[in-house]
Amino acid sequence: MRVESGSGFGWLWAAYAVSTYGTWIAFGAFPLIAVRVLHSPAFAVSLLEAAGLAVAAIVAFPLGPWVEHRAKRPVMIAMDLARFLAMASVPIAYFLGLLSYGHLLVVSVISGTASIGFTAASGAYLKYLVRSEHLLAANGRFEGTSWVATAAGPPLGGALVGLLGPVITVVADALSYLLSALAVLRIRGGDVAAPRDPATGLRGADLLGGWRFILHDRALRRLFLNSILVSGLIMATVPLLAVLLLGEYHFPAWQYGLAFGIPALGGFVGARLSARLVKRYGRHRVLTASGWLRSLFPLGLAFIGPGIPGLLTVIIVEGLLITCMGIFNPIYATERLQRTPTDHAARVLSTWSVSSKLVQATLMVIWGTLATLTSPLAAITLSGVLLLATPLLLPKRTHFSARERAVSAEEIPAA
Repeated sequence: MRVESGSGFGWLWAAYAVSTYGTWIAFGAFPLIAVRVLHSPAFAVSLLEAAGLAVAAIVAFPLGPWVEHRAKRPVMIAMDLARFLAMASVPIAYFLGLLSYGHLLVVSVISGTASIGFTAASGAYLKYLVRSEHLLAANGRFEGTSWVATAAGPPLGGALVGLLGPVITVVADALSYLLSALAVLRIRGGDVAAPRDPATGLRGADLLGGWRFILHDRALRRLFLNSILVSGLIMATVPLLAVLLLGEYHFPAWQYGLAFGIPALGGFVGARLSARLVKRYGRHRVLTASGWLRSLFPLGLAFIGPGIPGLLTVIIVEGLLITCMGIFNPIYATERLQRTPTDHAARVLSTWSVSSKLVQATLMVIWGTLATLTSPLAAITLSGVLLLATPLLLPKRTHFSARERAVSAEEIPAA
């Protein structure tokens, strides 16, 4: 898979890769610290996850218009440094005996807000940096990196925790943001910022601009609704799977890590196949097929049981789901960027991230309540049933112009 865009893309990819690996090495670090160090109850641990997402999304709401009118590389560096300082404060407070639940919550909000800002700036800069016909290959490379990090990061993080204690992975995560900032600093060449009248400040209408643009475009509107609902319903089951597998079925920690580490490799395979499938079958057909398939497989989690059969069920179901996501995500990310003008990209991406995180936080709370009233398996099953309806929101062929359909089938050379 080639991306002909010079060293600039290479450094942007390096920044993404190192911070993504840091994030996945530290996966689950805050709940672990909350339980083992601060002795927080289960509800407080769940609240830490949901509240961090929701508050970060609300705080980040004005970021889209702000990022849109500023050069993107300085914004990315600033967001990385904010995440570095926030994360670095955790081990410092821990060793000084000052770490608290409130501290973790504040760091979660700062890190989540800065991540939304970085995503908005980096997406807009990617559109500027990479030619349109190479965007799918570029997004495929980011997607593949993400899934490899998902597979390798948690086991490595678990080993580090076992050897050096619960905050060591937070140190690794903090350093990854510092390295990411250094990689962005190495990018040479131009930058992009939408012009603004100096006499005009941030207006209320600017805050709604991202939603207006998304809802005005039929294909974007459908992709937006489909993506935030699918991610929300899938993420709502993640804590419940932990309770089911580790609590009710008593899976050892290493089996739990294996159940989600092995399937993540399917995401890498899917990302590698994405451009080739588009080249052969066309963008809309592959987008629709992978979108339907990723909504079917989660229902298989309703058949999870204890022991090795249950472990194999999780690995197979999650592997098929994540492979489909690996195919779908680069195509949908490319379609989103290509349909958005450069001077609106940061605002649209920020709106997308904010909406997705708010929906995820809301559904986590709702599904946690459902699991309490029924059972974790019943709540997981309900999520799988509702996911079956989400492909109805995918863009239809009529939403793609004849020119766009032709480009989608021809623009990406086979890897």
